[in-house]
Amino acid sequence: MKSAKIPSVSITRLSLYARSLELLDEKGVEVVSSVRLADICGINPAQIRKDLAYFGQFGVRGVGYYVKELLFEIRKILGLDREWRLGLVGVGNLGCALLRHAQFESHGYTFVAAFDKKPKRIGMKIGDVEVAPLQAMNRLVKEKGIEIGVIAVMPAWAQKAADMLVRAGVCGILNFAPTQLRCPANVFVENVDFSLRLNVLRYRITSQRSRRQRTRSKPPQRLA
Repeated sequence: MKSAKIPSVSITRLSLYARSLELLDEKGVEVVSSVRLADICGINPAQIRKDLAYFGQFGVRGVGYYVKELLFEIRKILGLDREWRLGLVGVGNLGCALLRHAQFESHGYTFVAAFDKKPKRIGMKIGDVEVAPLQAMNRLVKEKGIEIGVIAVMPAWAQKAADMLVRAGVCGILNFAPTQLRCPANVFVENVDFSLRLNVLRYRITSQRSRRQRTRSKPPQRLA
């Protein structure tokens, strides 16, 4: 099946499967059934089989999935079997936290450059990365082989940052600014909007409380 037809939510679930398989592998588990994997991931077993079927045939009927083998295949599908070089735009509080986040490197993502427009930040060193001026972006993206740009600036500056990254030659952008970016079709954009996820949580909490209140307010049924 062509990758263009694969739902993005299935790609997201592949990452969840990989994370769960990594934990099983660390525990020395060699084989896992779709039912067990589904229980760990909180997903229906049929959904796991459907997601994996987009990419080929995996597992043995009546046995399950060999953990190391399936993890290897999923990592290859997601491109996790190689290093990805990242360039950050915006070295404020969020940007600094991202640069110091050890989990990025443990999953194959390495920040190799950071850019900012404020003179007082230029030359700062955060971990192994020295903050460079925006004017150096074109040169450093090419020199350091940066494929993914990470935007952590104010919403008003996000589009300009994206335009600069696109001109510099990145293939994808991870956008932490709460705004929609306009980019060419050949540059993929993923948005990380904390407020949207918080709104989902708020809705679920509010709905649950409303159901409880309705249940409590129902008058007791009289026996005939």
